[in-house]
Order: sequence, then C-alpha cells, then structure tokens
Amino acid sequence: MCLSWDASLCGQERQPTDAARSPNIVFILADDLAWSDLACYGNAIHDTPHIDELAKTGLRFTQAYAPAPICSASRAAILTGKTPARLQFEFVTKGEPGRQTFDTPLQSPPYTMNLPLGEVTMGEALSQAGYATGFFGKWHVNQHYRGYLGWSPTHGPRQQGFAHGASDFGSHPYGYRARPAARQEPAADGQFPADSLTDKAVAFIEQQRDKPFFLYLSQYYVHDPVHSRCRWLIDKYAQRLPPDAPPIRASYAAMIATLDHLIGRVDAALARAGVAEDTLLVLMSDNGGHPNYTSNAPLRGSKWNLYEGGIRVPLVVRWPGHVRPATTSDAIVHGCDLLPTFCQAAGARLPATSLDGRSLLSVFTGQQAAVRGVEPLVWHFPYYHPERGFDGAPRAIGVADFVTSQTRPHSAIRSGKWKLLHFYEHDAIELYDLESDTAEQTNLATLHPSVARELDKQLATYLSNVNARLPTAK
Repeated sequence: MCLSWDASLCGQERQPTDAARSPNIVFILADDLAWSDLACYGNAIHDTPHIDELAKTGLRFTQAYAPAPICSASRAAILTGKTPARLQFEFVTKGEPGRQTFDTPLQSPPYTMNLPLGEVTMGEALSQAGYATGFFGKWHVNQHYRGYLGWSPTHGPRQQGFAHGASDFGSHPYGYRARPAARQEPAADGQFPADSLTDKAVAFIEQQRDKPFFLYLSQYYVHDPVHSRCRWLIDKYAQRLPPDAPPIRASYAAMIATLDHLIGRVDAALARAGVAEDTLLVLMSDNGGHPNYTSNAPLRGSKWNLYEGGIRVPLVVRWPGHVRPATTSDAIVHGCDLLPTFCQAAGARLPATSLDGRSLLSVFTGQQAAVRGVEPLVWHFPYYHPERGFDGAPRAIGVADFVTSQTRPHSAIRSGKWKLLHFYEHDAIELYDLESDTAEQTNLATLHPSVARELDKQLATYLSNVNARLPTAK
C-alpha cells in the first residue's frame, strides 16, 4: 500500500546524509490526555500497560508542559518550536474566519485559521535532512476543509513537510459521522475495534524500515465524544470507579485503555520491523484533561486554562542505548522543545528563525539534569471559554471538580519554582510556589510582591517582544 500523497513519490525520498547515525523518530501526540490519566503517573484506576512499559524502558518527565491549554495552539507550537504568543495562534481553528461575539468585558483577537506556510515545521526540517516523513491523524492547524478537522489542500501536512500521511479517524468516535452504524458494533470480549489510522501508521513503519523516518502519529484519543464499543472494558472500569461516578467515566477509562492498546501496536510494529533499537520514541499530550470526564488532581484546573491541570502533561521518552531505562526527570520542559530536540538527534539544521524551544537531547541522555534553570516559560490565552454557555458555567476553577468552568483571558509565566498568572479583565495577579503548592491553592502575590512584580514585568516584556495579541476593551 502506497501512503504517499502522490504515488510517484513512493521509494523516491532523498537518502539520509548519514544513515548509520540517524535514528528513526516516532512522535505520538495524544489528545486531551491528562497528566494524571496514566498508571505510570500514579493513576490507580486506568490500566496502561504498554505506556507503562515505555516508561520502564525509558524516561518519564514529571514537569513537562504543553505550549497551550487547547488543541490547535499547542499543535502549532509543537510543530514549529514557537509559542502560540509568537505565532499569534492561541485558540482552535474554525470552519470560517471570525471572532468571539458573546457578551464579555474584553474583545479577544480574531481566530487564526491556518499555520502560515512560512513557518518551518519539524516535518520540513527533518525532510531536508533526508528523512522519510509521515503524518497520520489530527492536524488541526488549518481552517476546517470539507468537514470538521478536514485537512486543507493549501495548508495541510503535505504543504508543510510530510510526504506521507492520512487523516483517517480510525476507531475514534469522530468516525461515527461517516459511519453512524459503527457506534452499535460492539467489540468482542477482550478485543479492541479495528483501527485503520494505526494500520496506516504501522504500514508506514514497514515501508520505511530501511531508511531514517519520522512518524508523527497524532491520535484522536481521548478527545470527546466519549464512547467505547468495548463493553468488556466499560464493565471492568465501572467496578473500579466510585459507586456515584457518572457512567461516562467508565467509557472514558475504556478510551484510555484503547489509546494504550494502539500505542502498543505501534511499538510492536517497530520491533517486527527490526528498528525499535534505532528509534527515538516520544509520547506526549497536547494539553490537560477534559474536566467533564477525568480528574487532573492533584493539579488544579483543566484543558482551557493555564493552571497546572491545563498545561502540565505526560511525556515519556524511549531511545535504547541513549536513554537510561526506568528513569524519571523533574526537569521543566516544554512542547516547543521537541523540534530542536529532534533536529539535534537527526543532525538536521535548525530553522533560521527565533525559536522558543531548547534541545532536550542532553536531558534525554542524562548528560544534563535540565536545560533551563530560572529561564522562564510563557503561556498566553487571550480568549474566553466556553464559547457556548459561558454565563452558565461556574467561575471558580478547582481541583477535580468535574465541571467546565469559565476561562477568561490570561497569561502565565513560570521561572524556577514560581508561577504567576495575569488575568486581563482587572489586571489581577496570582503567584504560586509550585515546589510546595503544586495544586496552586495559596496565592502568594501579596506575601512576595517583589517576585510578583518581577515575573509580571518579564511576562509583559516577552509578550511585547513577540508582538503577542492582547485582548482589548470593548
């Protein structure tokens, strides 16, 4: 099966400059997977044996951050090594251009529809270094084309460095739109539904086994709609959850198990192809978990806001012979770090532009404990959420409250143990010591005013330097 965009491309990629030294790179991005969803991160309900095995044979990060608390912005930043503020890509893409129009005190910026073609993606950087590049799954950095999440013929993966790929929804409930009957097709006990997206990613591995390849597998799991055809899994997790837990949480747990199974299939394909020992494999989530279905505890907040639950995510790395097995790192790392990391591992040139990421290769290999000390990380979310039902959503953002709260325009900065949030409606400031208060419960802004002032100044300076778009008064 040819997975190239054009059949004439099959077998004609430029050869790698140094095949003996160039590792394969497999990047699996999960969708809405919470920091606390995996067994290897302490979850006592979800079984994730394949991901746990990656952690046992590799490196697990405890302070890894997504670039944004929302899908498109995070994905654009990961692809380019630039923050959403620098890219002016801070929200999700839509079917049509526009802006938020409901009744709010501030006006958020217009929606960004497409990742500009002038931005150099990790696909382009690695393609130029001789890699066969494949993108499979959720792109979500272009204006929806012919349907929700449709790839654009002008701004899709093919135009931004990926010679092979497919947008197939696989077994995810998104696919029910095209095949409504699939919802009613249960999997046999102990079995998972067939997943055509993973099939195509596995085929790519098999086809490219003799040359360095970069596989970006952007999974749709565990994004809603939450539904599983594995009744046996739903029944299993219903027995583990508290008696008063909503039934949908058992379905969500079944989706976690399905994601783990699909990751196991990719790992098994690497082994069958004889390339597992030569492959750098990275697993990450695009943002924090959805508060309606999972708990981000002990972290506060969730997807859509800049408390830890919205941006701290799982990150697991395996690279035999380079990454020491069964290790854990508390280094503060960021999704923007992946592009420079992959470039260094592949011997590829970095884009000739300003990047916000730092290569993590020395942390992966144990040569350094961290690549940034008090060098700050910045997040910027100048929007309101939810866009429907905002007034009816609770204003308070708590820990494990299982509700979608109001998010108002805000930015955040972390430097060392300190994290500051700036809310734009009233220029309110919150300051937390993450070493002693990971749950962000005690605002220390009045107790440490000099720290708050300095971090707020650094935040404002960075946003000004990158020409970030700020919310404005109506």
